[in-house]
Amino acid sequence: MKRERFADIYFMNGKTKTPVVWERMKFYLWVALAWTLLWLFAYLVSKEPSTFWLRVPNELWRNIYLLSINILFFEGSWPFILKKRKYLVYNILVGIFLVWVQMMLMSYGLYGWRHIGVQLGVYTPFPTPEQLANPIAFQAQAGFGSMFFFGVIKHVYDYRKLKLSAQLLRIQKQEAELNYLKSQTNPHFLFNTLNNIYSLARDKSDLAPESIVRLSKILRYMLYEAGGEFIAIEQEIKIINDYIALEKLRYDESLRVNFNHDIEDMKQALPPLLLMPLVENAFKHGVSETRSRPYVNIHIAVNKRQLMLTVKNSTEQFVGESSVKENIGLSNLRRQLELLYTDYSLSVRQAEYEFTAILKINLASHV
Repeated sequence: MKRERFADIYFMNGKTKTPVVWERMKFYLWVALAWTLLWLFAYLVSKEPSTFWLRVPNELWRNIYLLSINILFFEGSWPFILKKRKYLVYNILVGIFLVWVQMMLMSYGLYGWRHIGVQLGVYTPFPTPEQLANPIAFQAQAGFGSMFFFGVIKHVYDYRKLKLSAQLLRIQKQEAELNYLKSQTNPHFLFNTLNNIYSLARDKSDLAPESIVRLSKILRYMLYEAGGEFIAIEQEIKIINDYIALEKLRYDESLRVNFNHDIEDMKQALPPLLLMPLVENAFKHGVSETRSRPYVNIHIAVNKRQLMLTVKNSTEQFVGESSVKENIGLSNLRRQLELLYTDYSLSVRQAEYEFTAILKINLASHV
C-alpha cells in the first residue's frame, strides 16, 4: 500500500467511505485529554480534593464516551447537516433531528454510560444533592459543556489548518509559476546565444570554434549549476563574463564593455541567472542596434545584503514616448522578482542615446 503523509482509515457504510485521518484522531485525543485535565483540576481546587484520585478513573470512563459522541457529531452529523441539498428545508429538518439525537446522547446516553461504569466497577458514584435531584440534567451539564469545548477548539483548529493550507497552495502556485518563468528565460537566453554563433558561422569567422567553447561553458552552467534554488554570486559573475566574451566575438574593437563589481562576500546566495536578463538585454536590444561606438557598462555592488546592478548601453537616437516597452526578458524578470523578494526595485529609463536599467534587491527579503 502506498505510504501517505497521514494514514487513512476507512469505515465502510454501504457504498460510502468515510475517511478518518490519523492526524484528525490525534487532535480529538488531545482535546479529550485537555477536557479531562480541566475537570480534574476543578476537583483538585474544589472543596473535594480528598476524592481526587478516586475521580480520575471516573473522568477517564466518562470522557471515553464524550470523545466518541463528539467525534460522531462533529465528523459525521454536522457535515451531514451542512451538506448541500436541493431545498434548504431538508437541511433544517435533518439538523433538528440530528441535534435532538445529540442532546439525547449527551444527557440520557451519558447517564446510561455512567450506570454501565458503576455496574462494571470502574466508576465510583459521588452523589450530591443536585445529582440526586435530577441525575439526567446533572450529566447533561458535562455533556453539553464538552460539546461546546470540543466545538470551539475544533473551529480554531480548522481555521488555522485552512489558513495554512491556503498559504501552502499559494506557495505551490508561485513555485509553479516561477519554474515556468525560468523555463521561458533559459531557452530564450540560449536561443539568443545560438544566434550569435550562427552569425559567426555564416560569416565563416575563425572565431566560431572559440564561440562554441564559450557556449559549452554556458550550457554546462545551465545544466549542472543553475538547476538549484541558489548559487554563489561569484558563479553568476563568471557566467556573465563568459556571456560578455561570447558577445564580444561578434564585434570589432569598436565595442566597449566595462564590467566591474564591488562585492563584500562572493559566496552570497543568489537565484541563478537572475541578473542575466538585464545583461542580455543590453546586447540584444542596445549594442546590436547601435551603428557607431556601441558600449555596455555593467556594475554590480553587494553591501550588507543590498544588491545593486546598473546596466547602461548605447542605443540609436530615441524619438517617441518616454515610457519603455518591455520585452519578454524584462517582463519575466520583473515577475520573478515579485515572486522571490519582498523588497526590490527595477527601473528602466530610455534617454536619447542611452538605455539604463537599475536593479536593487534586499537579498534578506527572500520569501
